[in-house]
Amino acid sequence: MNASIDAARAAVAAIGALLFERHLLDLAGGNISVRAGDVICISPRYTGTTQHWHLTPERVLVVSPEGDRIDGDGELSRESKVHLRLHQDHAHDGTAVIHAHARHVLVFAAARREIPPVLEATRKFGTIPVIEYAPAHSAELSESIVAAIAANAERIRMQAAAVIAPYHGLFCIGKTLDAAADAVERIDTNAYCLLMAGQIGASMMLEDERARMESEIGAFTSRSSDAR
Repeated sequence: MNASIDAARAAVAAIGALLFERHLLDLAGGNISVRAGDVICISPRYTGTTQHWHLTPERVLVVSPEGDRIDGDGELSRESKVHLRLHQDHAHDGTAVIHAHARHVLVFAAARREIPPVLEATRKFGTIPVIEYAPAHSAELSESIVAAIAANAERIRMQAAAVIAPYHGLFCIGKTLDAAADAVERIDTNAYCLLMAGQIGASMMLEDERARMESEIGAFTSRSSDAR
């Protein structure tokens, strides 16, 4: 293995532990992959269940773009087909894919609700859409995720793009692994704000507050342009 692959495997292990600690992955699963040159480094199946996301770099699988194992210990995740397709279709835009079981996003997945951006930190991702239902691990799920992400190449070049799979979780592709991990946490924090907003008397899905935010940002942008 070369240095870039070694670094990618170490990054998958480190980010996996961090996301698990922050309730963005869980024991039920999720998975992480990073493209390193002509290969993909991906967390193995049952990383959550049997290893509690305490991966060592040498256990991170190294596979070909077609999914043939080159190195590492364990089986490919059943969601690996989504990762491989996203890496193939966005080879010039993104290098990392995270399938997250982010705690607050899962509420929206269970309810089949999209996540509108209500924080400045999430405006760049737009509204996180919900795809049509397809069974977990199916080819139909893979196709649906890939199709939904396809329209967001510009967001990937900026940082990341994500979609919600009903009853399942979040799929995110980023220009780097750090960018994807950052996006997952921002989206989950945004989801938390939506869930808690009713506790302080905010409008449903913060619709009124979002309209005010858009108005204030638009007015500030206009004033800044006039001042030039």
